[in-house]
Amino acid sequence: MVASAVASPLCTWLVAAYISVSGEKTNHRPSSSPAMFSSSKRLSRSARRKLPAVTDCKNFSGGGGGLMSSLCGSSITNLMTSLEPCEEYYKSKPLSSSFSILGSENSFFIFGLKNSPPSSMNRTQKRIHRTAQTGKSKTMAIATQPSKEATTKKKPITKNRRVVVTGLGVVSPVGDVADVFYENLLEGISGISEIEAFNCDQFPTKIAGEIKSFSADGWVAPKLSKRADKFMLYLLTAGKKALEDGGVTKDVMKDLDVTKCGVIIGSALGGMKIFQDGIEALMVSYKKMNPFCVPFATTNMGSAILAMDLGWMGPNYSISTACATSNFCILNAANHITRGESDMMLCGGSDSAIIPIGLGGFVACNSLSQRNSDPKRASRPWDVSRDGFVMGEGAGVLLLEELEHAKARGAKIYAEFLGGSFTSDAYHMTESRPDGTGIALCIEKALTQSGVAREDVNYINAHATSTPSGDLHEYEAIMRSFGNNSELKINSTKSIIGHLLGAAGAVEAIATVKAIQTGWLHPNMNLENPDVGVDKNVLVGAKKEQWNIKVALSNSFGFGGHNSSIVFAPYKDQ
Repeated sequence: MVASAVASPLCTWLVAAYISVSGEKTNHRPSSSPAMFSSSKRLSRSARRKLPAVTDCKNFSGGGGGLMSSLCGSSITNLMTSLEPCEEYYKSKPLSSSFSILGSENSFFIFGLKNSPPSSMNRTQKRIHRTAQTGKSKTMAIATQPSKEATTKKKPITKNRRVVVTGLGVVSPVGDVADVFYENLLEGISGISEIEAFNCDQFPTKIAGEIKSFSADGWVAPKLSKRADKFMLYLLTAGKKALEDGGVTKDVMKDLDVTKCGVIIGSALGGMKIFQDGIEALMVSYKKMNPFCVPFATTNMGSAILAMDLGWMGPNYSISTACATSNFCILNAANHITRGESDMMLCGGSDSAIIPIGLGGFVACNSLSQRNSDPKRASRPWDVSRDGFVMGEGAGVLLLEELEHAKARGAKIYAEFLGGSFTSDAYHMTESRPDGTGIALCIEKALTQSGVAREDVNYINAHATSTPSGDLHEYEAIMRSFGNNSELKINSTKSIIGHLLGAAGAVEAIATVKAIQTGWLHPNMNLENPDVGVDKNVLVGAKKEQWNIKVALSNSFGFGGHNSSIVFAPYKDQ
């Protein structure tokens, strides 16, 4: 596939090079390689391997079939590093500025000339015959002669492009406005309760961090609101709230370079309800299926529709790495900014899987808490009596912006994004490495990439889902990296709202940014008896704590061994 993709433009260039010189020397054949051009028969693969390397201009000035066959065949990838237009090519008489090759059963077009090669000719002879007719060619506006300048032009170097957070948008079980959301976290108001969306009698787990009341009015067009999956509605709403929170009004939008504004918002599971409905309809007939079933079920479509709605033409895609999805999206969005490819990015994650197939799937994995009699106390990271995580739903979107771009429009700056890292456990589908090596490596790489000293990190928003093994593995990895830091504080947002799957990282990043802004850390709920080896003094207690954050780190890990750590700090104008 690679050879094929490269061969087409290269062959076009070589044909042009050959004809531009052969216009004056039509019958010239280089004496240095007569075997290459003297035979009209197609060379065998073994013979083509023995052909001399094409390294100077004279190889392009004569003959036809044999050379073109050898260059456009299977060895093309080996030649790419040595083939480059030379001085003689640019000095030669140019061919027509554009050309086309079209074929049909009864006629043949080459460079705009209609010609019918004699049927008695073999393939190589026909190729030579066609190229000999180029003096009569007509211009076809399809491809242009390559520019010498394009072969030497280098990518501009970008330096000191700092990334800041200028907007926050959230849809969660404890609030749909960033300030309200974080205030409820500080007060320890739990968003976990009995599931009301469907009958859970057949399941051993009947609780979740379910959003009881949600409206997309004013954020999503009514027609789309009726058709789209909740994960998409959450995403679109949170994305637009992040813009509103960031002061990106209609007037500001008019002045933006939309080619440098992008959207990277992912989802772990995508439109599961749409897909489930499609399967049920298919049981009757495919004619009963929603025509939007496939596009509305895919994880990328939320980002795509948000970009369409805003008219943003910069980087636009989604990433799906299970529960690490949001962090992957946030770090990739920041990288587009630091590389100079974007000035502004909406990034984060969204998921809505509290439906029978979603609940049943995680029950089958034996991952969920069954503390149905006391939902608010079910999610209890690091507590000795934890029995699994609690599903949640929602979306979190951050507006990241290049610092000078943000300052130029007078944006409010919440915090600075310093960087992050990814690693893979390469160990198990649902369990992290028992020794925490993958997690520790991820944290170490995040610190290195961010240029942060480990002693400066004094707050971690942990992944800590409330699973028996996962919490300990992460805690041990954190202690391996920061064990000597007496100022370190750790909490888990999931103790209050449950695990929002692909949206978890973004919602927790918002909590981290709000902690930096407000100077308050939300409590660890239900931490009554820390597990063996867990130092309770390192963990935030049952009440909010005031804290002067120097550098904050937020972890997210996903099924499949996906590890991610991202780093924020208070913004300082240096």
